[in-house]
Formats: sequence, C-alpha cells, structure tokens
Amino acid sequence: MSDNYQSQLKISNSLAIPMYEIEFNFIRAQGSGGQNVNKVSTAVHLRFDIMASSLPQIYKAKLLQLNDHHISSNGVIIIKAQSFRTQEKNREDALNRLAAIIKKALVSQKKRKPTKPTRASKKRRMDSKSKRGQQKIQRRKVDF
Repeated sequence: MSDNYQSQLKISNSLAIPMYEIEFNFIRAQGSGGQNVNKVSTAVHLRFDIMASSLPQIYKAKLLQLNDHHISSNGVIIIKAQSFRTQEKNREDALNRLAAIIKKALVSQKKRKPTKPTRASKKRRMDSKSKRGQQKIQRRKVDF
C-alpha cells in the first residue's frame, strides 16, 4: 500500500477491488491535536458500495450477511480513519481495514460437531455432586 496512486486494492491473490469503486472524503479529525486539527482535513471517510462493486456474487452475499457495524443497512461499508496526522496514512489505514472486513467475510466457519460427555466425566460430575451433598448434610444442626 506504499504507492499512493495504485489502481487496485489487493485482498488476496485472486481478488482485487478497483480503486474507482472506493469513495474517499477527507474531513477534519475530532479530538485533540492543536491547531493542525482545526485547519487540515486529515481524517478519511471511506465508502464502499457492496452491491455496485465488481466483487463476485458469492462474496457480496457473504459480506451482506456479515454482522459488522461498518456495514450499513443499504449495503455500504463506511469506515472512518483518523488515527494518524496525515491524509496518506489515514487513507492507507482505511484501505487496510476495508481489506480486513472483506477477508473476514471470506473465511467460512467450520461446522460444529456435537459431542457427548464421556462416561468418566459423567461419573466425576455425579461423584462431586454427591460429595458436595454429603458435605452440606454434615453441616446441618444435629437433632437428638
């Protein structure tokens, strides 16, 4: 990402997004930072419309199903980057975060295999329960 004028955002070896599909708006950053913060628009608002992109349909569907606060209800990924003091670094940070969101959507979860407790673990559990019960019985007030 060192090249400021690259033509594609590379997600993986087989997947890249053309830069013209990503919209950047430079705004003034919030918070402390002295006079620089009040004068210079260093923060970046990145917008990426999932449905209007050139991503394959399967990737679009996975992205839209992803439960991420950056994805709006109308299918637009919105990222605000303002950690750095320069536009270039904030722009690079926003692109890295966009790539991370897309990579997260591409990872498929393994199907969970339901397991059963072993006979020994069931026995240990029952033994501990009966031991605890005996302990409580011994604490009771003795009635003659």
